[in-house]
Amino acid sequence: MISSSIWNADLGNGTYRNPILYADYSDPDAIRVGEDYFMIASSFCNAPGLPLLHSKDLVNWKVVNYILSEIPEARYEAPIHGCGVWAPSIRYHEGTYFACFPMPDEGIYMSTATDPFGTWSKPVNIRPGAGWIDPCPFWDEDGKAYLVAGVAKSRIGYKSVLHMAEMQPDGMGLIGAEVKIFDGNENDQVTIEGPKMYKRNGWYYIFAPAGGVKTGWQTVLRSKNVFGPYEYKVVMRQGDSTVNGPHQGAWVDTVTGEDWFIHFQDVYGAGRITHLQPMSWQEDWPVIGVAKNGSDYGEPVMEYRKPNVGGVKQEICEPETSDDFTGKTLGLQWQWNANPKAEWYELTGSSMKLNAVYKNSAYGDMPNLLLQKWPAPEFACTTKFDLSNLSEGDEAGVISMGMSYGLITFRKEGNRLVPSYISGVQKYGKILPDTTEETVAMLPEIDIEQAEAIYVKYTVKCVGTQDLNEKEKNFPLELVTIAYSTDGSAYRKAGEMQAVPGRWVGVKNGVFCASANKESQGYAVVEYVEYTGITS
Repeated sequence: MISSSIWNADLGNGTYRNPILYADYSDPDAIRVGEDYFMIASSFCNAPGLPLLHSKDLVNWKVVNYILSEIPEARYEAPIHGCGVWAPSIRYHEGTYFACFPMPDEGIYMSTATDPFGTWSKPVNIRPGAGWIDPCPFWDEDGKAYLVAGVAKSRIGYKSVLHMAEMQPDGMGLIGAEVKIFDGNENDQVTIEGPKMYKRNGWYYIFAPAGGVKTGWQTVLRSKNVFGPYEYKVVMRQGDSTVNGPHQGAWVDTVTGEDWFIHFQDVYGAGRITHLQPMSWQEDWPVIGVAKNGSDYGEPVMEYRKPNVGGVKQEICEPETSDDFTGKTLGLQWQWNANPKAEWYELTGSSMKLNAVYKNSAYGDMPNLLLQKWPAPEFACTTKFDLSNLSEGDEAGVISMGMSYGLITFRKEGNRLVPSYISGVQKYGKILPDTTEETVAMLPEIDIEQAEAIYVKYTVKCVGTQDLNEKEKNFPLELVTIAYSTDGSAYRKAGEMQAVPGRWVGVKNGVFCASANKESQGYAVVEYVEYTGITS
C-alpha cells in the first residue's frame, strides 16, 4: 500500500491545528465510548454511505468502516445529487451503537451494531415521509427515549423549526405526538437545524446551528423539561477568526473530564471541513472556543493544546488517500457516485480492473465514478493506467466532480487512443438538476503501441480568494488542472477549471471506465493512485 502524508493536524509537540480534517466530512457527530471516539458524517448519494471514523485523541482520525453498504431505496442506483443521506447522529446505549440518519425525501432511518467495526444492521425507516432532517436520539435516566429533529423547507414548506417525539426505547420507532419545541423564526435563530441532544446537571441541552451554513453560528437550547419550553443562547461565533459559519457538530468529553466540540466549516470547493474546539461552562451554559474581551460566547481557535485523554497513545495519522490496490477489498477512501454493482471492478492483487460500464448519461451522472474527497487545500494526485485492454468504443479517465466538473477521457478507436477534455455544468432546479451541459475539447491522438501506460496528474492549487455573494466573502479560489503523459515525466495540460463544489458536498476526484457498447468486455487497469503535497 502506498502511504503519503497530505494534511496532519497533530503538530507533534502536544498541540494541534485546525482543521483536524481538511476533507468533506460534513455535518459531523461523534461520541466517546471508553477510550475510543467514533465520528460519522453525511454522505448524500455516494456509496458506501455514512463513513465511520475512529480516534483515540480527537485529533488523529482514520476511516474504519461504512455504516451503509448502499443507500436505502432503489432509486439510488443512479446518482441523485444532493439527496440521500443527510446529517446523521451516532449514540451508544446499553451496549449498542445507534446511527440515526435522515433521507429528506424518504424518512428517518436507524441502524445499529454491537461492534462498530463490523457489519451494521439493515436500516429501519422509523419515521417514513419527507421533510424531517438532522435527527438525534436521546435516552433519559428513566428509560424513556426521544428523538429531536429539524426540517427541510424544500420538502416540507417551512424551516427553522425543531420537533421532538418520544421514541421506542429500542430506537426502532416513534411513540405519540410530535411536538414543536423551538421556532427559530420567532427567536432570531433563522435556519436553526442539526440538533444534538444531551443532559447535564438536570438540564436538557440541544446544540443546534443557526444563521446558515456559511455565515452562521452555534446556538444551544436548554430546559428542565424534555419538551420545553427551551431558552437559548449563542455559544460560538466567528468573531475575529477566519472560521466562517462555525457550527453543527458534537459535544464530547475525555476520561479526564475535559469537554470539546467537533464542528465543520464550509470552505466552498473543498466542502465542509472538520474542526475541534475546546469547550467550557459558565452558569450551566457552554462556551465553545475561547471567549475574548469579556464575551459570553467563544470564537474558534486555529492552534491549541491537544485534549488530555488520560495517557492513551495515538499515532499521528490521517485518512487514507493513495492506493496501489494490493488489498483484498477496496480501500475505505473510495466511494461510488451511486449504489455500486460488484461487476464494475475487480481487485487482482496488484492493481484494479475497472470494467467498461455502458454509458447512457452525462459523465457527471454516471453511477460508476469511483471518487475520493479532497484531502488538503492543495495537492496533486497521479493515476497510472494500462488501457491496452479497452475494446472498441470503450473509454477511461479521471474526473474532477462537482456541480461544475472537468475530466479527461481516453477513447479506444481502432489502434488509437483519442483523448478529450470535457467540461460539464449541472444547472439545478429546486431540488434536482434541470439540465447538464457538456463541452468537448479534442486532444492529440495517441498510438496505442506507443502508450504502454497513461499517466494523469490532477492538481489542486489555491490561487487566491473569491466572494460568492455580498455576504459570503473571502473563500478559497482553487484552480484544478488535469494533465496527461505517456512516460510519467513529460506532461501535457488537458484542461483546467475553477473548483465548484457538488450539491452540498465538496469536489471529489477519481476514475472511471465506460463504453458506448452494452456488450463490451473491455476494461481499464488502474495500477496506482498517488497523492502528494505541493509547494505553493
